[in-house]
Amino acid sequence: MPSFGKSSMSRLNSAHGDLQTLFLEVVKDFDCSVICGHRGEEDQNKAVKGGFSKVKYPNSMHNKVPSLAVDVIPWPVDWEDTDRMYYFAGFVMAKANELYRAKKMLLKVRWGGDWDRDTETDDQKFIDLPHFELIPGSMEQEA
Repeated sequence: MPSFGKSSMSRLNSAHGDLQTLFLEVVKDFDCSVICGHRGEEDQNKAVKGGFSKVKYPNSMHNKVPSLAVDVIPWPVDWEDTDRMYYFAGFVMAKANELYRAKKMLLKVRWGGDWDRDTETDDQKFIDLPHFELIPGSMEQEA
């Protein structure tokens, strides 16, 4: 069974508990690497300058403590294999929905390849395939 290495676990540990729950489940079936959790000001501004983010510090979900976003990619890492990244994202989103319905996660998840969550990926203005973030305020209201 796959598991996270030391660097991935350190990055994941900087994230909200729901993201930890999600990716500790995901990695059991789909080997992956956490490439980013929390980002401080310097790293966030580098991400914007490099075109990897559109949001300046402190407004990224990566800038919260704990981080409300993680960047996770299938292992072994191949930045050119976008088909595999889309496949991985489908797996992650299905697992996130399953855990949310089972009340093992409090918040829903949005993926950087489908920001508006309409399941259409060709209508996105900015594509960030490794990015998964929690949606604040998405907790179901108790009746």
